[in-house]
Amino acid sequence: MAQILDGKALNEKIAEELSVQVAKLDPKPKLVIIQVGDVPESNAYIGRKIKFGEKIGAIVDHQKFPEDVTQGKLQSTILALNTDSSVHGIIVQLPIPKHLDKDAVIDSIDPKKDVDGQTAVNLKHLWEGKKGGFVPATTKGVITILDHYKIPVDRQNVVVVGRSSLVGKPTALAFLQRDATVTICHKATKNLPAYTKAADIIAVAVGKPNLIGKEHVTKNQTIIDVGINAVEPEQTGSDPVKNRLIGDVNFNEVKDIVGAITPVPGGVGPMTVASLFQNLLEAYMRQK
Repeated sequence: MAQILDGKALNEKIAEELSVQVAKLDPKPKLVIIQVGDVPESNAYIGRKIKFGEKIGAIVDHQKFPEDVTQGKLQSTILALNTDSSVHGIIVQLPIPKHLDKDAVIDSIDPKKDVDGQTAVNLKHLWEGKKGGFVPATTKGVITILDHYKIPVDRQNVVVVGRSSLVGKPTALAFLQRDATVTICHKATKNLPAYTKAADIIAVAVGKPNLIGKEHVTKNQTIIDVGINAVEPEQTGSDPVKNRLIGDVNFNEVKDIVGAITPVPGGVGPMTVASLFQNLLEAYMRQK
């Protein structure tokens, strides 16, 4: 059985550490979460962020806008938050409606308050390996969980399956900055198992349930499963059907082959939230 890389337990450890630090601060760090529309998944993610913020003593201001909000209204709101000294971090919960220019909205955030590391300025810092920027929260969570479990990254062969600008590409860059040799695979990659089986670490962020199975892995690999997919289980008797969460990796197929793996749920997800608030505290200290 593979070692389970428990992101939930690490999330709780980080929460304890942050709560001690936040207790000493006055005023408290403040995060503003901007949401457009009413996507159920977004509501769930925001709920977890609010709960974590309350746990550590930070202030979380959830500002919700109707789906038909204009580009001008959204960006003017962000610009006002940029100049508000009581606000230390700003995130826009994605996705946002297609009539909005996502890149323009994100780049309206002051990079010093961009605690999810999505502005062009912060991504350029990651690209160039410069200090002083913010690493995207999910990517930061991936690296943190590997460091916590003392899984080496430098000089390792890493395969990132997925090339999204939100997770895949930043995560590949973060591995590269840690002196790993990185290959990015995607839906057009021929013979995917040939790449994944040659890796020391496989990070998967595609959003396709059970994409990675036993044919993709080999002994002693580390598997980082970023995927979160809601699927319906089979009906059992009179019990109501509830969606369950599974990853991009077929956990049951690979758990007795690989060396270490993040579960879904309870792996990278909790670390994304914890990393966001680590970035918030760092933003607070820089602004102070």
